Amino acid sequence: METRKRLLFFGTLRTRQAAAAGTVLALFLTLLPAALLRGDPLWKGNPDPPAGEADRLDSSGASTAPAEARDRGRAVRLLKKTGETVELTMDEYLWGVVAAEMPATFEPEALKAQACAARTYTVRQQNASSPKHPQADICGDSTCCQAWTERSDAELRWGLEAGEYAARIEEAVSATDGLGILYEDSPIQAVFFSSAAGKTVDAAQVWGNGIDYLKSVDSPEGEEVPNWHSQVTLTAEEVRSATLAAYPAADLSGDPASWFQDIVPGSGSSVASLKLGGVSLTGGQVRSLFQLRSASFTVNWTGEQFVFSVTGYGHGVGMSQYGANALAGQGKTFEDILTWYYTGARVGLLW
Repeated sequence: METRKRLLFFGTLRTRQAAAAGTVLALFLTLLPAALLRGDPLWKGNPDPPAGEADRLDSSGASTAPAEARDRGRAVRLLKKTGETVELTMDEYLWGVVAAEMPATFEPEALKAQACAARTYTVRQQNASSPKHPQADICGDSTCCQAWTERSDAELRWGLEAGEYAARIEEAVSATDGLGILYEDSPIQAVFFSSAAGKTVDAAQVWGNGIDYLKSVDSPEGEEVPNWHSQVTLTAEEVRSATLAAYPAADLSGDPASWFQDIVPGSGSSVASLKLGGVSLTGGQVRSLFQLRSASFTVNWTGEQFVFSVTGYGHGVGMSQYGANALAGQGKTFEDILTWYYTGARVGLLW
């Protein structure tokens, strides 16, 4: 009798264990799809990093992987052209910069290089001891800081390609999350411009002060650049009026053919300096004075007018955007592009 009771007890116990196991299994199978749909981790412990993650740690053990929250966790105060100041996350802000500064049709690696340069420029402005805009970190005016566009405006401009182009820029920003350009472990002055005339220009030639990482380097863009060659024609009176308004000491009383003298060539077919009516000017000053697209120009007097023949667009210092696209087309990565244009710099996390 006692033996029979024991058998009945163990049989009942096994039945209950089986039923409990079945309940747990059913519950697991019910919750599994929901967890997967939400993206919840099934194991919330702290296991070793999965394969492929360990090599994304630097020598100190800090993660160098794009950390999703890195850009999203950093705020940028933007002064819009309307005068309104808004606060955006870094990734939101950079999307508007890349969309405004570089054609969305450019190679993916060129877009990534642009995102890194823009991120670096922004962080440097945020860290500046004397900010340009006390009420904001940066403005959306390219003549002062960096161009920036509303997403709605960019998508309206793109029309039917809006979805594709927006995704290309999102990828460029997210793929470089938190990355920037460093020189001696500090964010550089990551200046950039549209296109060069074979070479970029040394910073000393444009701004008077040399910067180690802003040296003249070869730049491979060419005839594929829209308006790479341009001309500006001015009458003698137009040149005289503009010059005397800015430089009253200039002597423009003689033959116009003698007004431009002592032209000193610089890097990339640019003009380092010249004398205009006896006044010494840099190529950049002449560019601004006569609204030329770059300081890579020649000037000729035809007997009736001055003809300025210009190549490239922009100040010429730092990264050429069309040059970056050409390098990307040759198979260069965004790191290759950035370390090419910023001599001695490296790509790394900015924060």
